[in-house]
Amino acid sequence: MKLSDFDFELPDTLIATRPVRPRSAARLCLVEGDEIRDLHVGDLVDLLGPGDRLVLNDTKVLPARLAGTRARATGQGDAVARIEVTLLEPRPDGTWATLVKPLRKLKEGEHIRFSDRLSAVVARIEEGQAELDFNLSDEEFDAALAEAGDMPLPPYIAAMRAPDDQDRQDYQTVFARRAGAVAAPTASLHFDDELLARLAAKGVSFTHVTLHVGAGTFLPVKVEDVATHKMHAEWGEVTDEAADEINATHAAGGRVIPVGTTALRLIESAAGADGQVRPWRGPTDIFIYPGYAFRVTDGLMTNFHLPKSTLLMLVSALMGVERMRRVYDHAVAEGYRFFSYGDASLLLPERRNPATPGRDRA
Repeated sequence: MKLSDFDFELPDTLIATRPVRPRSAARLCLVEGDEIRDLHVGDLVDLLGPGDRLVLNDTKVLPARLAGTRARATGQGDAVARIEVTLLEPRPDGTWATLVKPLRKLKEGEHIRFSDRLSAVVARIEEGQAELDFNLSDEEFDAALAEAGDMPLPPYIAAMRAPDDQDRQDYQTVFARRAGAVAAPTASLHFDDELLARLAAKGVSFTHVTLHVGAGTFLPVKVEDVATHKMHAEWGEVTDEAADEINATHAAGGRVIPVGTTALRLIESAAGADGQVRPWRGPTDIFIYPGYAFRVTDGLMTNFHLPKSTLLMLVSALMGVERMRRVYDHAVAEGYRFFSYGDASLLLPERRNPATPGRDRA
């Protein structure tokens, strides 16, 4: 496969910069086999039922974007320069890998002040990143970060507007509980407590897994031969309980449908060749593109993705390249809203007879 196989024209007017409200009012493009239907996220209650299990990523997005100042010497004496920092991931030694603007003039040992409570020293600079040693840790760090930081909106939204207090709610799932992500599992943003309760009343089951989404999710693919792309690694966990729930669903003939590509990548990482999911804890750099044989995934709820992105390659692996081209042509023509704050799709590779419960294995 070539990178150009995953390109398409997207009008800027279809890039969503705010979510719809309520969350479940977003549009939902249902793709069952070759059939495409235009619905809304709230219609999931009619599309799913007993035997179906949704896999939800319970990662919590950190307010990882910080504005700070650094003192620097000039010919006229000391001056204060502004600096922007985006947290990427913690290192084993307690420092944080970060992206810094501007990085060019930053030096190891410099002190950066973010607030009266939060500051850091530049420990290392390498490979286009700075590792910062913060003055606080654990709960104290989390509290100070919550006060000083902004939500790390994706680059295509941040280029259109600055983050604000509303994003602290909008860019977080209602079931977020394990802090560590610097990007949201955006398909999950469509769920609110009412929709979850209605799905549960229909007999839909839920399993929580954790994949801390990293900033690498927005990195462009720079190679024309897709197979040579190196995927970024992200930390995740599938507990014993989660693995047992997923395996039990399949044993009973039910469907396992991850919500978001992050949940999908994690459960596929944890699945063996026999289709059994095993407990998993650690980094995964699984790269799913056409030709991949899915081991545990029966469908996927996901948003509409960037041209030439690894996420578009993933959904094309699940549904087929030509089919996804038709779906994206339809979405553009019908004015669906794209990317993190945009609308959703429910992708089911095979069409199921409504009279037949459980999982199609055609």
